[in-house]
Amino acid sequence: MSVTTADSIDLRRSAAAGLGWVVAWVTAVVAIIVTAMSASQFTELTGIPDPGWITTYGLPTVQGIGEIGAAIAVGSALFAAFLVPPQADGVLDVGGYRAVRWAAVGALVWGITSLMMIPLTLSNVSGRPLAESLQPSNLVTAVEQVADARSWLWTAAFALVTAAFARVALRWWWTVVIFGLALLSLMPLALSGHSSAGGSHDWATNSLILHIVFATVWLGGLFAVLVYARGLGTHTGLAVARFSRVALWCIVVVGTSGVINALIRVSFSELFTDTYGRIVLLKTVALIVLGGLGAIHRQRTITALRSDPDDRAAFIRFGLVEIVVFAVTFGLAVGLSRTPPPAEDTSKLSVTEVELGYNLPGPPTALRILTEWRFDLLFGTLAIVLAVVYLRGVLRLRRRGDAWPVGRMISWFAGCAILLFTSSSGLGSYSPAMFSMHMIAHMLMSMLIPVLFVLGGPITLALRALRPAGRSAPPGPREWILAALHSPVSRFLTHPAVAFVLFVGSFYVLYLGGLFDAVATYHAGHVLMNLHFLLSGYLFYWVVIGIDPAPRQVAPLAKVGMVFAALPFHAFFGVALMSMSSVIALDYFRGLRLPFGVDLMSDQRVGGGIAWAAGEVPLVIVMLALLIQWTRQDQRVAKRFDRREDRDNDSELAGYNAILAELSGTSATDSPGVDSGASAAPDPVGGSRPGGDAS
Repeated sequence: MSVTTADSIDLRRSAAAGLGWVVAWVTAVVAIIVTAMSASQFTELTGIPDPGWITTYGLPTVQGIGEIGAAIAVGSALFAAFLVPPQADGVLDVGGYRAVRWAAVGALVWGITSLMMIPLTLSNVSGRPLAESLQPSNLVTAVEQVADARSWLWTAAFALVTAAFARVALRWWWTVVIFGLALLSLMPLALSGHSSAGGSHDWATNSLILHIVFATVWLGGLFAVLVYARGLGTHTGLAVARFSRVALWCIVVVGTSGVINALIRVSFSELFTDTYGRIVLLKTVALIVLGGLGAIHRQRTITALRSDPDDRAAFIRFGLVEIVVFAVTFGLAVGLSRTPPPAEDTSKLSVTEVELGYNLPGPPTALRILTEWRFDLLFGTLAIVLAVVYLRGVLRLRRRGDAWPVGRMISWFAGCAILLFTSSSGLGSYSPAMFSMHMIAHMLMSMLIPVLFVLGGPITLALRALRPAGRSAPPGPREWILAALHSPVSRFLTHPAVAFVLFVGSFYVLYLGGLFDAVATYHAGHVLMNLHFLLSGYLFYWVVIGIDPAPRQVAPLAKVGMVFAALPFHAFFGVALMSMSSVIALDYFRGLRLPFGVDLMSDQRVGGGIAWAAGEVPLVIVMLALLIQWTRQDQRVAKRFDRREDRDNDSELAGYNAILAELSGTSATDSPGVDSGASAAPDPVGGSRPGGDAS
């Protein structure tokens, strides 16, 4: 490497670092200004003594810098995984390698600042100086007793693990893992704060999850693309075009989720009269500006890059302006989290509404389950998105003149409809409040919806609908799916023993192992449970009856064995629930104080009966699916046999008759049945087999 090249690389690296620190400090300064506007109000409303200026202004500063680090980690991992291609052998190219190293730096900053937030949070909630909070005994107390401190500890753990993986990653598929870990580090922050308490906190928390994740992807992706463009990256045009599609969806989700979250916390008049409302209004204006800059990008700079890949000046100029506006927006968000929202009249809220986010009108009835809908922003949206994406794939095939089985469409859309019903109907409303309703939702999520999704063949549809990238073109979504199918992670997860343990073992760990007692109080616990039910069920049934290609082939008898082996475990689990003498999560269910009386022990026994009986329904579906698959496989084998015999002029039949003729002492040509095939008998696989012996 020449001195000039080395100097150029160092210059680009220092420029990228400078851009990152500028964005971080703009965010921190805005957060400090917003905090200064509301610091006295916060002290007055909470009644907590002033912990001192170090805590008051150090907390938003550290949090702002940390969140920019998180955005750089998420966006750089996204960039390395999906925006630029790796080398042909799967090793990261120069752009991907630099991006994943930036992900390591961003995650490290995010992890360190999260650790710093623990004593700052303790000092803030206790009103004591930071020096006292830094004492080891006080830090241990903070983690044990302060929920926000525990959230920051979890955040630090996820971020530091992300940094460690990103630091050593060299191959492409690791970048997908790093991207997932980086997103996971955002979850403790998304599940805490103003949105996790009060009325409608289920909507507020879910909308905040979507808001934080997509805003972080938006900012971090823009940072990674800008750094790549300034470094004269080879695939700048491709990276910008791909990020433009990602950014469009980010704009939609961030805007929608932000409006939902604001409407829950602030009335229209309070947007102009309350400090919290004014900050929300400023943040809304900043998002509108960002949307306008994104539109200019798509209309001008991306078009210019397509016509001339070396014309990057306009994109970089607009990108720098956009990222500064982003920094201001993130600073407003950090300051908003430090600002008390308008006082909510909690005297009008029932205990049930405080705990669940909504009231329940009465005991569950068939009419209420069918009519009392409360849309789930996570799983309800997921059901709709899955249906729309699948329909787009089918329509693309049909426009191309290819058919797609109607049965698969019915299965997939039925799964989406049941997912929407389970999460957003009266069943979804009652499931966190009553164990029996929870168990119905659990059985649907883990044992019926996954079966329908698996029989829909989504991977096969995607592989047929998506266009191949071509031999010399950068890999696209179709190649990503194939890489995921053949990855070591997929081979491990689709091992029959692993899929079986994840599916069946989770029942015992969750309910009989005490985990449900620990997580039932938290909204995040219910979200994670539903997600686990869906994923573990899909994995199990993909191995058993999946029509999609899989990383490993499982013998038919092994599939039947997995299904029948699961039955006694389900039955024993249901019987164990019905036989228990204590109520699972007693404090949680009793603390809900439902307006209608519920015998918790009887309700738990009903839930156990549901778990015991529910295993029969998917068994029928699975066995029917296996029977149909085996029949079709036999038919395909028979057709291949017939085609081969037609090509070879029935050579196998002639050879078989020749052997018979030799044994009987006659010539093959004199043997009856050579021409007519009279000696052929039906073959068990559906073709014709010579001879009358079916054995």
